[in-house]
Amino acid sequence: MDIKGFQFAAVEAAIKKQGRKDLALIFSEAPATAVAVFTTNAVKAAPVLLSAERIKSCRAQAMVVNSGNANACTGEQGMRAARETSRQVAEGLGIPEEAVQVSSTGVIGVQLPMDRVRAAIPALVDGLNSGTLDDVAEAIMTTDTFPKMEARSGQAGGVTYTVAGIAKGAGMIMPNMATMLSFIITDAAVEAPALDRCFRRAVETSFNAITVDGDMSTNDTCLVMANGMAGNPAIAAGTPEALAFEALLQEVLLSLAQQIVKDGEGATKFVEIRVAGARSDADAKRAAMAIANSSLVKTAFFGQDANWGRIFAAVGSSGAEVDQTLLSLSFDAVCMAKNGIFAGGDAEALGTEALRKKEFTVSVGLGLGNGSATVYTSDLSHEYVSINADYRS
Repeated sequence: MDIKGFQFAAVEAAIKKQGRKDLALIFSEAPATAVAVFTTNAVKAAPVLLSAERIKSCRAQAMVVNSGNANACTGEQGMRAARETSRQVAEGLGIPEEAVQVSSTGVIGVQLPMDRVRAAIPALVDGLNSGTLDDVAEAIMTTDTFPKMEARSGQAGGVTYTVAGIAKGAGMIMPNMATMLSFIITDAAVEAPALDRCFRRAVETSFNAITVDGDMSTNDTCLVMANGMAGNPAIAAGTPEALAFEALLQEVLLSLAQQIVKDGEGATKFVEIRVAGARSDADAKRAAMAIANSSLVKTAFFGQDANWGRIFAAVGSSGAEVDQTLLSLSFDAVCMAKNGIFAGGDAEALGTEALRKKEFTVSVGLGLGNGSATVYTSDLSHEYVSINADYRS
């Protein structure tokens, strides 16, 4: 990956337990244009509150992030911990404290062990010369089984630039904004209005289109920094260069979002759910998310049971406008129901075969209009229950 002007580091602070790197840093050598989206949960972690205030300037130069502790529901002590972390990192880097974004992920309701964090930050800053983005991706993992990364290259004004990103998340995934954590970097020069517009639209069709378990975290954060060190003319909103940049950004975010679903806690299936023929795109999204979040539907996916009636029931309860006599449903290319009733014939057997695959598509037609939406989900397995029954141990 050839991306200019960014440095990376990760160290072990033993925040939750020993034996793995759990404190990471992304540093831009030049102040970057930056935008971010955060959890819409009314219960927000201390680093979310701090970073959301700082990002209003549309500028950032560093992101410090820890795993193993969410620093959420920790009161004023938690806010002091977030501020102290950023202050110490800023001093080590020689940049303003307001240029440091802070993020955390892990157990909720436990105070961040600042003695360990404080002791680890000097080594973190010193490690910027030798660290990689891969190190950061691994350090932010919690119940993830693999690090999630993606990169794409494009051109603006004849100059090549790169967009790269990492993410973490496997459970407590239905973000309604971003994902558990995702950090995107680019050496492209992008004006703040263009970056904000491109980023939010890309988030909507990627991180806002996934669900593992229908739960929203207190810590969800998705940040993008553009430091301009590729040397291209700054990309402005409404230009062909902005459209091309947005397409690359969307590819990176969608890949990361799909990796999260594929790594869903206990997941054995990756399911693409397409809803078409709705009165509006918003109605289609309501129906698709209702299917994706239904425990009955998700357990049927796990059991490879072509129980199409559960899907129609989820659509009907979604709040979307529905005429049951117009509903249709397919598993991959297998038509299971048409005009609201079972298709008959070999549909049951063929539908079951489709659900035996690790990845498949569920297509629902509402027959009412031109609205459409696509979301991504996983199944619900015994392993998901086991993982979350003793997460704090």
